[in-house]
Amino acid sequence: MDTKDFIDFGKAVIDFIANYTETLREKNVLPNVEPRYLFNLLPEKAPQKPESWQEVLKDVERYIIPGMTHWNSPQFHAFYPTANSYPAIIGDIMANGLGCVGLSWISSPACTELEMIMMNWLGKLLGLPKQFLSSNEGFGGGVIQGSASEVTLICLIASREQTTLRTKRLHPELGEAIIKTKLVAYASDQSNSSVERGALLASVPIRLLPTDDKCALRGETLLKAVKEDLKKGLIPCCVIANLGTTGTCAFDNLVELGAICEEYNMWLHIDAAYAGAAFACPEYRYLMSGIEYADSFNVNAHKWLLVNFDCSLLWLKDSRKLVEACSVDRIYLKHDKQGLIPDYRNWQIPLGRRFRSLKVWFVLRTYGVEGIQQYIRHSIRLAEMFENYVKSDSRFELVTERVLSLVCFRMKGDNQLTQELINRLTARRKIYIIAATYREKLIVRFVIGSRLTREEDVMFAWDEITSQATEILRTVTPPLEKGSDESLKTQLWQNQKV
Repeated sequence: MDTKDFIDFGKAVIDFIANYTETLREKNVLPNVEPRYLFNLLPEKAPQKPESWQEVLKDVERYIIPGMTHWNSPQFHAFYPTANSYPAIIGDIMANGLGCVGLSWISSPACTELEMIMMNWLGKLLGLPKQFLSSNEGFGGGVIQGSASEVTLICLIASREQTTLRTKRLHPELGEAIIKTKLVAYASDQSNSSVERGALLASVPIRLLPTDDKCALRGETLLKAVKEDLKKGLIPCCVIANLGTTGTCAFDNLVELGAICEEYNMWLHIDAAYAGAAFACPEYRYLMSGIEYADSFNVNAHKWLLVNFDCSLLWLKDSRKLVEACSVDRIYLKHDKQGLIPDYRNWQIPLGRRFRSLKVWFVLRTYGVEGIQQYIRHSIRLAEMFENYVKSDSRFELVTERVLSLVCFRMKGDNQLTQELINRLTARRKIYIIAATYREKLIVRFVIGSRLTREEDVMFAWDEITSQATEILRTVTPPLEKGSDESLKTQLWQNQKV
């Protein structure tokens, strides 16, 4: 293909993406394929001769789209949102076209400096303390990572190294290897699986501590664990606190945890991957009370800030601690401006990095602060709408209070009823929800997951849920499961007859 063909290909792809996005409402959110479906459709070897771009694009429609779970569908209500907007898509196209690898300032000054500026813009948008922002007055600053999983890992590494250095100064008789065998970190038992995995990769044992009746980690629980470990000769080094857990969007008590971290010299990392975006709206900033204790703070712009994956935002109160843990220099990496401005390769796991700040810049400029706030508030209003539907139907119950745009609910009665509901909804593929557990109860997580979602989509989802609940209860007559509450059994049976 010549240059003109590739340009025509690019224009056609942009049209394809626009058409795909605008017709998502017409597609089932889940695909109807079996494992290895694509192996049966594509050749075993690459083509010997070039094929036309028209055929390539046709095969995307024929083979790829049928195997897609449509994360940006207005009927995607699983996990948490995956952000998507046309400005972000265009920003990625621009970054790929410019093609820099921003491993240091000299490798592309615009890449480094725009990222510094965007992280300050975003920090101010969320109302972060000024200590987290890049300035000439301190060592704070932000950096774009790939995911919250990467962020957790590098913060655990930084806390491990800082604690090791401090312990060596206090106890010079101890070797570094011995100290590292004594380190321990802490997190809530509601933390994302990536927290436990990050601790595994960083070789820092982690204790997952029990939570209160609101699924929040409290200071009393942490303090008890720290004292137990100190008596065992262990060295507490890090606490990973949640602002918005995966299961129920619970918020750990930062004020209590932060004071203990300060007293015992533990790194406090805050994982606000989803919920942190809500702090763009001042009315929700009370949820981050205690953030002043944090050493690091993370929000995924690719969840709820209209910036497509990947774009995970990390702010540090003292970036030197991370840089000290991650820096390796070679002669080919040196330049004469080192020390005057960050070399972001020292703030992350990989050496190279993409120009991700471009898509952030495009989104912030084309939406503005008001547009982002409007989008977040709209999502929350839709969740309130769904919450009211659940409250109005006696066959269902809210398991926890609605938090932001997440509603956790279940069918009353045995867990099998809720499991059957999930199974049926998944098999029908019209909406996508997932399960979680709360106090041994199986629950359904319903989140507003797409910027395309409107009131009519919430109504559609509720109709889908209630119609399947009716079908389930038609097969249920008293008595239900042995030992279940008789009045509830009768109520469920009577409800399905109405």
